[in-house]
Amino acid sequence: MVAIIDRVMRARRGDETAFLAMFQHYEADLYRTAYAYAGNPEDALDIVQETAYRSFKAIGGLKEPNYFKTWLIKIAMSCAVDLLRKRKQEAVLRPEYAEAMAVAGEDEDLPLSLSLQAWIEALNADEKHVILLRFYYDYTIREVAEMMDIPLGTCKSLLYRALRKLRKRAEDEEDAYA
Repeated sequence: MVAIIDRVMRARRGDETAFLAMFQHYEADLYRTAYAYAGNPEDALDIVQETAYRSFKAIGGLKEPNYFKTWLIKIAMSCAVDLLRKRKQEAVLRPEYAEAMAVAGEDEDLPLSLSLQAWIEALNADEKHVILLRFYYDYTIREVAEMMDIPLGTCKSLLYRALRKLRKRAEDEEDAYA
């Protein structure tokens, strides 16, 4: 932990090598976050690259070095939402969905991971943030609320609303196949 704080402090003073070492340490986590939002490797890499740029520019404003990873994830989520907003007008079927649909026969279900990805994409941005932070990164509800800078009660409401939406989608699909 001391090494992380030391590197963050050096990065805040302009040490590019320290920043790069810290960023690379969390790059796989950032990529997984970006991929969860974007759904394809190219956009996920763009998000990670934008995260690197924004975080490097803003490292001086990081108040608490212990939360470097959390800070990076928040930046990655923001970059992902920005990218998705920018591309909102595009209604292109992702290649992995198209391939899965072409391979699956009428009696076969889409792979669960594709269904779950589509369900999560259908959530609004705040609900998606809460679900990913709570279940993908295993943060507590209190930590998620702090990361999103919202009251604990609001965070719980977002979580339960998102879970209710996901449960309903699962039940609707189950009924459709019954």
